[in-house]
Amino acid sequence: MFVKRGIYFIISILALVSVSCSQYHKISKSQDYKFKYEKAMEYYEREDYFRALGLFDQVIPFYRGTEEAEDIAYKYAYAYYNQKEYIMASYYFDRFYKTYPRSERAEECMFMSAYCKYKESPNYKLDQTTTKEGISQLQLFINAYPTSERVEQCNGLIDELRLKLQMKEYEIAKLYLKMDQYEAAVTSFDNLLLDYPDSEFKEDAMFYTIKSYYYYASKSVRSKRKERYQEAADIYQRFVEQYPESKYMKEVAYMFNKAMKEIENN
Repeated sequence: MFVKRGIYFIISILALVSVSCSQYHKISKSQDYKFKYEKAMEYYEREDYFRALGLFDQVIPFYRGTEEAEDIAYKYAYAYYNQKEYIMASYYFDRFYKTYPRSERAEECMFMSAYCKYKESPNYKLDQTTTKEGISQLQLFINAYPTSERVEQCNGLIDELRLKLQMKEYEIAKLYLKMDQYEAAVTSFDNLLLDYPDSEFKEDAMFYTIKSYYYYASKSVRSKRKERYQEAADIYQRFVEQYPESKYMKEVAYMFNKAMKEIENN
């Protein structure tokens, strides 16, 4: 009995889908663009964004230059956003802002274009091009609308995206150290501390910078050792000033003492 009910339910659903597809097909083939526009709006309101977009594509050329064009462009961008197609949504929000800069929706769409980049930003282990684009667009929004109520949110989003970039650089630098590529590790940790002086990884990064310089010096030709041990010693001095209770203190003190002996011997 339950099996039969399940079969009837499935058949009913398939029938509804078939009717729906048939109706959409008829609307799509219609030459009445006002009718298509109205149906596109209906689909949008029912959150059937896929079908709404299909009809919007057909009516956009017909409504170009009219009052309805702005509303279509606005909903077109949101249809992509609501389908989580953030790259496309970002493009069309940006296009709306540039096409209708005086619209009361312009500020919202500029923000949404940047926010879509934030949403599309991948895990820190992956390529961070979109993350950088997101930071750039959020900053452009802040510059364009410095008094907007969205500025505080933008600053928070920028902090999140910058943290991803820090994590990316930090993990790459650690990988160089792990692979005994000390010169690359030194450069990477130096760049991290230069680019993000207030990074939450600062203590760890400074420790690994000392370690990288120490091992880099130990593997260098004799004429370069003194200079590189001195780099490790200089960073050690700054490290102990900033983190006198650091968990790394014993290890960095050992490397510092060894470095000073090497400097004296050279």
